[in-house]
Amino acid sequence: MAVDILTLENRYIDSCRRHGVLPNAAILSSFFKAEVKKSHQEPCILDILIDDLKDIDFAPLLEICTNLDTSEIEAVDIRNESACVLSEEYALPLMRAIKQKLRVVELQDASFTKDFIRDISERGLACQVLTSRSWRFRKLGLVGEFRHMHTLNLDFSSSLTSFEEDCFNCMPNLMSLSMCETMVANLWSTVAALSKLPSLVELRFQYWQYCNDTGTSFTSSSGKSDGTADFSLLDRVPFIGESCYDTRELTDLDISVEDPLRNFYSFDEEVMSHDVQSMVEDSSDSMVEDSSDDSEIDLTNHHHRNWLLDVFPRWSLQMPLQSENEESSRGSFTGNGIDVSMKYMSCHASPICKEKHYREFMIASLPNLKSLDNLPIRNIDKERATGIFYQYFEYLPYRWKSKESVLSILHKREIKSGRIKVQSSKRSPSHPHGTSQHFYTRSLSAAKLGSSTWPFLHPLSLSGFESDKGFRPRQFEYHPSDSSLMVFGTLDGEVVVINHESERIVSYIPSLGAMNSVLGLCWLKKYPSKLIAGSDNGTLKLYDINHIPRQITGLYGNSACVTFDEFDSLTSVHVNSTDELFLASGYSRNVALYDINSGKRLQVFTDMHHGHINVVKFANHSPSIFATSSFDQDVKMWDLRQKPVNPCFTASSSRGNVMVCFSPDDQYILASAVDNEVRQFMAVDGRLHLVFDIAPTKSCQNYTRSYYMNGRDYIISGSCDEHIVRICCAQTGRRLRDISLEGKSLGSSMFVQSLRGDPFRDFNMSVLAAYVRPGSKSEIVKINLLASSDHAKGDSDAHPVCPSHIMGA
Repeated sequence: MAVDILTLENRYIDSCRRHGVLPNAAILSSFFKAEVKKSHQEPCILDILIDDLKDIDFAPLLEICTNLDTSEIEAVDIRNESACVLSEEYALPLMRAIKQKLRVVELQDASFTKDFIRDISERGLACQVLTSRSWRFRKLGLVGEFRHMHTLNLDFSSSLTSFEEDCFNCMPNLMSLSMCETMVANLWSTVAALSKLPSLVELRFQYWQYCNDTGTSFTSSSGKSDGTADFSLLDRVPFIGESCYDTRELTDLDISVEDPLRNFYSFDEEVMSHDVQSMVEDSSDSMVEDSSDDSEIDLTNHHHRNWLLDVFPRWSLQMPLQSENEESSRGSFTGNGIDVSMKYMSCHASPICKEKHYREFMIASLPNLKSLDNLPIRNIDKERATGIFYQYFEYLPYRWKSKESVLSILHKREIKSGRIKVQSSKRSPSHPHGTSQHFYTRSLSAAKLGSSTWPFLHPLSLSGFESDKGFRPRQFEYHPSDSSLMVFGTLDGEVVVINHESERIVSYIPSLGAMNSVLGLCWLKKYPSKLIAGSDNGTLKLYDINHIPRQITGLYGNSACVTFDEFDSLTSVHVNSTDELFLASGYSRNVALYDINSGKRLQVFTDMHHGHINVVKFANHSPSIFATSSFDQDVKMWDLRQKPVNPCFTASSSRGNVMVCFSPDDQYILASAVDNEVRQFMAVDGRLHLVFDIAPTKSCQNYTRSYYMNGRDYIISGSCDEHIVRICCAQTGRRLRDISLEGKSLGSSMFVQSLRGDPFRDFNMSVLAAYVRPGSKSEIVKINLLASSDHAKGDSDAHPVCPSHIMGA
């Protein structure tokens, strides 16, 4: 027979007497409230506010909690609302002693230490609802047992940016997740983590709040809005499940269905006046269809509704249903349940919400979702999201539509099978067909990338010096023929050749003379031991690394170095395909042409642009063809055989061009302008081929750089105001992945200073990343998209933002 509440209370008082402490008044009050609930035939819930507990209260309360399994208490809620006096070493054992009857844990106090949060993450809790605003880790790593949890609320955990690879592995019953006003930003890693939650139906990264003309208000469960509410309500984010509208109060609207919710889904402004006519289709057809499809998980079950309201009295269910008769009688239905006269404000949005096509991406990637950002998801929304997803995103590389194992592809290659099984699609195969080695290489890449959502990021850690030497890289280049070599120049004027595979220094060239930054680097192709280096003070030198020692000596023979005439305020150098000539450009409208064999400057082409020429590039296969990019918004193609007075063609961007480069086969040129404006032009005549759909940040100092990867199959793009590297298909413009760069410590925001695709390894690249934190050092980070790793090894400080970030490519 279950122990009644009065007996339980008496046992608590006896335990206090044995431990020599007075009974805690708040605990006695909780017993009394539980008895009252029992007398009213309500669920018998014991509420424990740990704010009211001291360390001396722990022992007697622990005794009682250990024996709750045999009592009338049906569930225990533990809450924390302000500064907690009870020591953390007592709080967790108290929660775990309650075992299966632990229902709600609500932690509002931000003073809990990392050890406290780590213990919860690694060992888990038996609670059904967990709310925490004190998450102090950059990555969410809930790897413990949370098998009973169905609701997780991490709103306002401002340190949270991403997810550990094994996060959510032990949450099979989690249905509702809220992460408003966190720093989560990456669509791909977020979806990969959330895809491990088979029961997830309600997700929120922001809260859409109704505000009328006189102020802000929430709509009550009856559908009546409170016009007296003020904007202080913006600081309150309702619990998951709490609705800001009620579909039962919708009016009959004559609304066209031609304009879908694209303005609402892909918003740019924080406050929107939302015309929901785009959400409407024939109400009787669409809603009946939705109801049948959604019957798999019925969120409107009366038992579930009453249970939620009992846990959180202010909750009202997210998606109240109407009967078919009621719905048919009302005619048109606004799909998000919002009256057309309403205005909505996005409250407490996480950065991920500002990603272009965020809503469509989430709906298409998480097909079990029924509510996103407190707006319901209908079948028509899913169909629209699927269309948008395949228009703007690539699920897998090279048009693969479904994942396949590496072993399966290797097996097919061994038996020389040219066909890969057709999946669900009847109209088109899941994979492109082919039998060539190139086809199988792409197949393997697609398979590996499909299983590696968290790419391997590895900052280079150099060895090979007798003394500790901290470098500050500013520019780098892969070697064109030796897959192990890379050269980088530093902000201190040094040139360092490294084996980036073994992370050892091959050659070191110290800075001689005045301090300067190396902004231009280019290897020679026919003479693989030689390279050109140019500094912002105008210095131009050719080095032969075969004649330069590895250690810091500053001594090398005349055969190791050739000095050219200076080019003032240099930002870029590039060698032609025959290693006979090279060009230099900088903070001027001129370009200088040099002869490598004689060491002489042959000519200076003046006034080639109306603004300074940040980057100049020769074509990869035509020794006389080169392109220039300028902040005058133009990209120009030139031919030395025509004595470049007039360009072959001029192509324009809407903003200043930071850089230009040729595709490896010279078929295209890629122009990157300020603030994520990336365009691809036909190299033969300058016709616009593709504009990449990358959202601007609206910063005039967000200098963007883009290069090709995997030959000319993909482009990689990064900007100096962002910590994201974007990977897009060079033929369709569709986005394949975003790679987030993060330092180890909190507050170590990074940005992309430069980047290059690895010319020898598909889906590999290196990024020159710098930290915003003053006094820190930049670092070169190698990224392998085909090898999965949850952690970027190593941490480094970085160089602060300075004007030199504009210069060079």
